[in-house]
Amino acid sequence: MAQQIGAGIELSGRRKDGSEFPIEIMLSPLESTEGILVTAAIRDISVRRQAEVQLLEAAMRLRTVAATAVDGLILIDLDGSILMFNRACERLFGYGAEEVIGKNVKCLMPSPYHEEHDGYLDSYHQTGARKIIGIGREVVGRRKDGTTFPMGLSVGEAMENGRTIYVGNIHDLTERVRGEQTIREVTTAVQAMKREMAHSAEHDLLTGLPNRMLLNDRLSQAIVSARRHKNKVVVLFLDLDGFKHINDSLGHCIGDKLLQSIATRLVLCVRGTDTVGRQGGDEFVVLLTDVEQSKDAAITARRILATVAEAHSINQDDLRVTASIGLSVYPDDGLDAETLIKNADAAMAYAKEKGRQSYQFFEPAMNIRAVERQSIEACLRTALERQEFSLHYQPKVNLRTGKITGAEALIRWTHPTRGQVAPAQFIPVAEDCGLILPISDWVLREACRQARAWIDAGLLLGTMAVNISAIEFRDENFLKRVFAVLSDTGLDPRSLELEMTESVLMKHAESTDIILKSLRASGVRLAIDDFGTGYSSLSYLKKFPINTLKIDQSFIRQITATPDETSIVSAVIAMGRSLKLLVVAEGVETEDEMVFLQAHKCEEAQGYYFSKPLPPQQFASLLETGISDSIFLPSSERPSTH
Repeated sequence: MAQQIGAGIELSGRRKDGSEFPIEIMLSPLESTEGILVTAAIRDISVRRQAEVQLLEAAMRLRTVAATAVDGLILIDLDGSILMFNRACERLFGYGAEEVIGKNVKCLMPSPYHEEHDGYLDSYHQTGARKIIGIGREVVGRRKDGTTFPMGLSVGEAMENGRTIYVGNIHDLTERVRGEQTIREVTTAVQAMKREMAHSAEHDLLTGLPNRMLLNDRLSQAIVSARRHKNKVVVLFLDLDGFKHINDSLGHCIGDKLLQSIATRLVLCVRGTDTVGRQGGDEFVVLLTDVEQSKDAAITARRILATVAEAHSINQDDLRVTASIGLSVYPDDGLDAETLIKNADAAMAYAKEKGRQSYQFFEPAMNIRAVERQSIEACLRTALERQEFSLHYQPKVNLRTGKITGAEALIRWTHPTRGQVAPAQFIPVAEDCGLILPISDWVLREACRQARAWIDAGLLLGTMAVNISAIEFRDENFLKRVFAVLSDTGLDPRSLELEMTESVLMKHAESTDIILKSLRASGVRLAIDDFGTGYSSLSYLKKFPINTLKIDQSFIRQITATPDETSIVSAVIAMGRSLKLLVVAEGVETEDEMVFLQAHKCEEAQGYYFSKPLPPQQFASLLETGISDSIFLPSSERPSTH
């Protein structure tokens, strides 16, 4: 039996020509009749030795290239041990080569990646197939200091000294990832900006409600749906009463917060399928869809009026504001969005004319009034420049002596084509469109100028009374304007009486008290006009430095119209006397009214019974002649006019 006694002994052979070459000798024993012999098999291994040299040179080149490469190159054996770590890897990971060679490559990975790495090795060992393990994967590396960074990793196989190794190409992706993150952030911001721009284009910036454009679109869609389903759409046009006064007196910041509070309440007053939009300024539009009967919209209107009128807590202060609402109904009042909104606006204007804090359904005649209102506003804007305003004066009379004690200045407007325009027609328009302040300034200045002229002429005027509106009184420059007019005209402050309603005085009582005391300290007299028609408080009546109570003419009418209901007039006269206030009765038109007032010791009165409002020259003549004594006599004692 043959037995191998040598395997693969590498030696050098020498040829006949003396050249040497590598050989491999295999020795084997052989039994024969001559005994045990040894056979030798000789193989020329020049080709194999050359291949090995080439492999060695290739391995050396691989390590040389790896050591000097710009990217990180790392050589790893099949068990994951690091064989080589080039200078680029040292810079990237913070380790010196001597610190990691021989260690498992997992030292360069965050712990969450260890299991994944082991899985790759197991898969390779199980298949034993030569393959590229990874091409261009993005993974996370861990530096010596424990920080991590994104890196690109390409892993392939190579042979070194007859064994398979892994060659890993590593490059830092930090800048690329940062750039991609920046791009994502910018893209996200741009998308958010586009969404915000789209939202802003359709919504009011202050309240977040749909704006006019979106509201019109929704109304148009609601009309299409209503036409198909044979039901109604109702538009409520809401305008705040006196909001400009709040804005002017308390500032736009407070006004804006009030608008936001109102917007929130309006949304709570309607269904989720309805729409509340801001038309602009202090105007809102509510769109009610799928309405079966108009009376259902009236319920919503009443709910809105009540909700808006409740106190709004703004900066720890309670502000109160009311609203006027106009309603139009599809298809009764219009077949398109523009017409419905226009007609609801006209109905709202009518609600304001009827006393405010109310609602009105549209009627065709309202369009005529709306056009008239717009025309009045347009004419008002030039009336001051064209000197179309004038003042008439109505005397106040002492009921005991019959002497004229003063005058009340009343504005008149003579339009070049319209003729006389009643104050009831243009004063509310002036308040709504913001013209009341310049008009009021003119009235105060002209009245004071005229009073001073009569006094300089030796006429006994007494006091000049001027009405002050709520907007004028709450203007931050009110006191300054009053004192400036007195200074410019030279009128003694004691000759000026300012008339304000209870409603004006009762709002913001603390600031009102300060203003009134400043006026009273200067000598200006103060009167409560239309007393009894507002929400008066006797405690404030005692607190405020008031000189005069003027009984509203509606109570004076009761003296002859309903003689049994004269208790209010009697009570006011008695209360005024007890508080040592001058009591003046307004709107006296009959002898019976005068006699009643005299009997109850009312000090003064004014009205058509004594004189209608007169232009300046006629009033001056009245000051010279006085009121006819005969009107104070009983009818039976008056001289005959025949």
